[in-house]
Parts: sequence; structure tokens; C-alpha cells
Amino acid sequence: MNAGAYGTPQPRQPVQQMAYICAACGSENTIKPREPIRCQDCGHRIMYKKRTRRMVQFEAR
Repeated sequence: MNAGAYGTPQPRQPVQQMAYICAACGSENTIKPREPIRCQDCGHRIMYKKRTRRMVQFEAR
């Protein structure tokens, strides 16, 4: 258990998993932090980060 300021316990955050797409076979993999970057199907080490569905807009001048 994590202790914050004044010794009060802090709730743990859930482990974030990121979705990646394998460059060789195209399968989708979820990888946790500190886990080696490797495809679970073919073992290839080049992965592409999956594109977000959220709209991203930039203001140009």
C-alpha cells in the first residue's frame, strides 16, 4: 500500500495497457508498462501505436 502525505494510504491506480499493432503480421497486442515490446503471435519487435479515436485539432497561425 502506498503512503502519501501524513501517512494516509493512497489508492493504487489500475495498470494502463496500450494497444499496439505488429508491423509483421498485423495482429493487435496489448502491452503493459515495463513489459518487453514483442508481438505475442510472431515474436516481431517492431510495433506501431494504435491511432486514437479522439479528435485532435491544432491551431495554426
